[in-house]
Amino acid sequence: MTDKPVLQPSAKHPITITANPARVVVSVSGRVVADSQRVLTLQEASYPPVQYIPIGDVDRSLLERTDTATYCPFKGDASYYTVTVDGNRVADALWVYESPHPAVAEIKDHVAFYPDRVDSIDEQPSA
Repeated sequence: MTDKPVLQPSAKHPITITANPARVVVSVSGRVVADSQRVLTLQEASYPPVQYIPIGDVDRSLLERTDTATYCPFKGDASYYTVTVDGNRVADALWVYESPHPAVAEIKDHVAFYPDRVDSIDEQPSA
């Protein structure tokens, strides 16, 4: 077993996590699979912001864990899920850091969807 590097956010590679005041709705094959007003926005370096949704606000009956796993030295080990709606399977549509590194501990129990694998990730302003 090799040791995986653990890197800390820094001025050269900043990571911020902020509460998103919007309601975020994720749809796959025309069906809402996530709907939350408790979303965290993770901004990492110059990458596009990523919306992390509490797993409790996702329709888990549509999820199937896959064998896919990746590692980020800033965030940790990620696991992936396929979403199936009416027989339409979208492989590895979302990921989760179940034991994120301490610098990003807030994203524990939150999932993120690939924008190009879902119909939409819609941010609706709070009323």
